[in-house]
Amino acid sequence: MKILFAGCGDIGSRSASRLVSDFDCFGLKRNPQTLADFISPLAGSMTDLDLMVEVLNQEFDVVVATLTPDGFNPDAYRRAYVESAKTLAAAMALTSSQPKLVIWVSSTSVYGNCKGGWVDEASPTKPESFSGNLLLEAEQHISALPCASVIVRFSGIYGPGRTRMLDQILAGKGRPAQPQQWSNRIYSEDCAGVLAHLVRAFEAGKALESLYIATDCAPVTQHDLRVWLAQQLDVELEDEIVEQKAIRRCSNQRLLDSGYKFRYPSYKEGYKLLIAERFI
Repeated sequence: MKILFAGCGDIGSRSASRLVSDFDCFGLKRNPQTLADFISPLAGSMTDLDLMVEVLNQEFDVVVATLTPDGFNPDAYRRAYVESAKTLAAAMALTSSQPKLVIWVSSTSVYGNCKGGWVDEASPTKPESFSGNLLLEAEQHISALPCASVIVRFSGIYGPGRTRMLDQILAGKGRPAQPQQWSNRIYSEDCAGVLAHLVRAFEAGKALESLYIATDCAPVTQHDLRVWLAQQLDVELEDEIVEQKAIRRCSNQRLLDSGYKFRYPSYKEGYKLLIAERFI
């Protein structure tokens, strides 16, 4: 089976490393020279229609899109997500070699502010940010593709190179216990694990849902998370009042029901590893 990782950055490369022993893995990105040797490189952008037709003509069975905007602004998000989704749809209409499955990475930001309530795949989407709105618009294009599609909404990703929270703790930045501000997280290795799990399930002929929330098993308040991290790092915190516009707790039950087993089921396992790698 041939797999195309479109926008093949950190998560795409980690996913490919779990699949390359059994499948042919290709990575499409603007600078493919940065790809690992086990990924066959393809140069270009997913927003280039002629290129995407050319790429799809190579008869990929699965496309896994792990795109990253080049800035945190509406134009960058529209290019990365909406234009890529529209171009993929247009390219699929122009090729006789449509993939059997598209896995599209999105975000739980499409849910907006749920005031601390639980959300799952059946919860209504009410994004309040430009990023959430544009991610949702891209999802709608993917859901309308003429092949099977799975949208994966990741919560806050952390891991190597994603240590913003640790940096804030080292700077002594805490959060008050009230009002509760919830945090949902997933370690980058589990992001890769989820995508590889879905590919293998599809290859095995298992039925997949069209949508999964990918988050770990332990939503935690910002206060409790930061207190625990401060204890691990032997740091004193000073509470800061910071408005959190999107407060929710994300359920991963559908993903668990699919058979996925987390390597890092809570923030404790993940951050212990990050701390050990950084300071020991």
